Amino acid sequence: MSMSHLYGKREEEEDGVEVESFEVTDWDLANEFNPDRRRHRQTKDQATYGIWADKDSDEDERPSFGGKKSKDYSAPVNFVSAGLRKAAAEEKRQQQKEEGGSDDSEDDGPSAPPPPRSTAPQKLQMGNFRGSQSQRFAGGIQSGKGIGNWEKHTKGIGQKLLQKMGYQPGKGLGKNAQGIINPIEAKLRKGKGAVGAYGNERTQQSLQDFPVVDSEEEEEKEFQKELGQWRKDPAGSVGKKKPKYSYRTVDELKAKGKLAGRSTVASAGELAQVKVIDMTGREQKVYYSYSQMSNKHSVPDEAPPSLSTQDQKGSGFALPELEHNLQLLIDLTEQDILQSTRRLQHEKDVVVSLSHESRALQSRLEAEKDAIQRIEAVLALVQRFPSGEMAPGEAPTLQECAQIFETLQTDYYEEYKIMGLADLAVAVVQPLLKDKLHSWDPLKDSSYCLEDIGQWRAILESRELHSSAPDSNMDPYHRLLWEVWIPVMRPCVSGWQPRIVGPMVDCVEVWAPLLPLWILEYLMEQLILPRLQREVDNWNPLTDTVPIHSWIHPWLPLLQSRLEPLYPPIRSKLSNALQRWHPSDTSARLILQPWKDVFTPGAWEAFMVKNIIPKLALCLEELVINPHQQQMEPFNWVMDWEGMLSPSSLVSLLDKNFFTKWLQVLCSWLSNSPNYEEITKWYLGWKSMFSDNLLSQPLIKEKFNEALDIMNRAVSSGMGGYMQPGARENIAYLTQTERRKDFQYEAMQERRDAESVAHRGISAGVPTNFKDLIQTKAEENNIVFMPLVAKRHEGKQLYTFGRIVIYIDRGVVFVQGEKTWVPMSLQSLIDMAK
Repeated sequence: MSMSHLYGKREEEEDGVEVESFEVTDWDLANEFNPDRRRHRQTKDQATYGIWADKDSDEDERPSFGGKKSKDYSAPVNFVSAGLRKAAAEEKRQQQKEEGGSDDSEDDGPSAPPPPRSTAPQKLQMGNFRGSQSQRFAGGIQSGKGIGNWEKHTKGIGQKLLQKMGYQPGKGLGKNAQGIINPIEAKLRKGKGAVGAYGNERTQQSLQDFPVVDSEEEEEKEFQKELGQWRKDPAGSVGKKKPKYSYRTVDELKAKGKLAGRSTVASAGELAQVKVIDMTGREQKVYYSYSQMSNKHSVPDEAPPSLSTQDQKGSGFALPELEHNLQLLIDLTEQDILQSTRRLQHEKDVVVSLSHESRALQSRLEAEKDAIQRIEAVLALVQRFPSGEMAPGEAPTLQECAQIFETLQTDYYEEYKIMGLADLAVAVVQPLLKDKLHSWDPLKDSSYCLEDIGQWRAILESRELHSSAPDSNMDPYHRLLWEVWIPVMRPCVSGWQPRIVGPMVDCVEVWAPLLPLWILEYLMEQLILPRLQREVDNWNPLTDTVPIHSWIHPWLPLLQSRLEPLYPPIRSKLSNALQRWHPSDTSARLILQPWKDVFTPGAWEAFMVKNIIPKLALCLEELVINPHQQQMEPFNWVMDWEGMLSPSSLVSLLDKNFFTKWLQVLCSWLSNSPNYEEITKWYLGWKSMFSDNLLSQPLIKEKFNEALDIMNRAVSSGMGGYMQPGARENIAYLTQTERRKDFQYEAMQERRDAESVAHRGISAGVPTNFKDLIQTKAEENNIVFMPLVAKRHEGKQLYTFGRIVIYIDRGVVFVQGEKTWVPMSLQSLIDMAK
């Protein structure tokens, strides 16, 4: 509801008195029923004075046709009076008391009757202050006549709205009808003194609305009452309610535990008598301890104090000391109960903890008893092993000892591991195995005692230990072989003849699965290999009838690369033996052929170039090519070495020492009126002496094609005078036939290569570059091809192709030579790597 409904609109009348207009306009209705309307901006005076702002401010807020008026600062300051009204029931009760003659007020006469309800509130006007001392404030109350008559000309919307909100006519506003009806009356002060200088200034309306006793006698009585408050019950005994007692059982006290954690001394100190005056409530209260003050809300409310102190004196007497002592005893008892409860709970917890500990100790005791029994059983088994106190016939055999160890491992595995019972085998089994292997000859019976050693290997060898040298921490099985089996093999290998290779190879092959790796390496490198080196040093290829490969090659599966130190002296001795060799002697090929796959490809090629190829080249130089009477033995001696020499070496040998003479003979024959049929047979005969592998070489093809070209030129030019009939056709047919054979051979070779690629699998893929081609060829020939880490030459990555270091540049392979890098074909690289 807007303030205009309560106070109305201010208007100026002829008398200069400003009254409120209570007319309800359409703007008021729109303001009440449309709270979200657009409002004008609030002025500074409205923000400062609110509803008491000047008229101009109000006009800014409400619609008007006139302009703003200038403010009149000489006008009086107006206030709107307000007040509180008691409830209707209290007002009626007060009026009845006043009629009964209980008036104790100091006012001059009885209070004036309340004004009628029809009287509307009026504004107070203060006199104008003109700045001179002679002027005073003058105020008056306008007559209430005619105020509220606006209800006759309207529909009474304000009254209806108030009634809808619960307002009852004739009563004050508010929930309990405590609002005042009449405006506050103003009382003129007699002089210029301050407030209270001329006595009481209360009006009848003030006494009616606020009946407060205001006398010095009553104030003195109240002071005397409060002065004796320290020894008297402030509430008094008159009208005091019956105290309410609360009872708590021991279980409730334990559940609450309000004194938990406090000691008896702290409780007694807290309950010491300390007077505390509580003035936080409606009335002041006196407590005698802080605990009472903290529990004030749990204590039943006390009755309000009586107005008469004489009634308090006759109501009885209070014993605060006794109450304090009783309360102290109660608190101490509660604390004892709580402490006893905590002590009992602690003892229960101790009992539970001890019971758990007792069960743990009992289980541990049972485990210890079981362990003692198992150790006694283990001790009984260990005592069965042979010792120095036993008679010779009472000691167990090797098989019985093995059974005892198997029992220890299966039934008492934890004790076997913890106590290290496997070490007993060296002391127990070693004497028995020594006695058994004392008369053993490995070269005669290589499998003797093999089963017994295999059984002890399954018992003693630990998969967790892998010793690589004889020391004190080696596996018991390894130590047993080192101390029992190796002493037997050492003298056997020392007296062994390496040329009788079979028994020793059989012995090593039989025992190799049972020997640890480091013992097998010791046997090979420290015992057998030195014996072979001494025998190779004593070998003479010219006088010895037994070929060296017959007693060296059987060791290849066992020794493998360990035999490489033997190869240089063997090649040296073979080279010395071939100095006076002639290609007609075939024994050299029989001696060297087994070593072709043993020596590395580079070493073999170097050996051939140094010792064999010069002899074969000399043999071809001595070959006489005579079409009429040809001697083929020298040529056959050379061709017998085709499988021993690399294709490139053999092709180079034939190119330099054979085809040059052969083409010269052909040219001279064609220039002397030849028989072309004989020339054709001669050509085909020589070509049949070459294998398909040689014919597939590009250089050999080129030489034979050159011979065909020479024959075609001779036939076409008529060289030699007389020309046989059909010779040109025969030569042309021969050329076409040979070319067709070459084409068919190349197509067949390509088909074989494609089948080999398909056989390797599609996943391998087709090489996309030269490096992939080298990788494919390396896989086909079982050659390792891999890059060297952080190794480059002129910015190119270095690779290992077998044992050869290479790099690739623009599709060309360069091989590392002695001083520089040499380009090489892929086939030559493969041959060198093999």
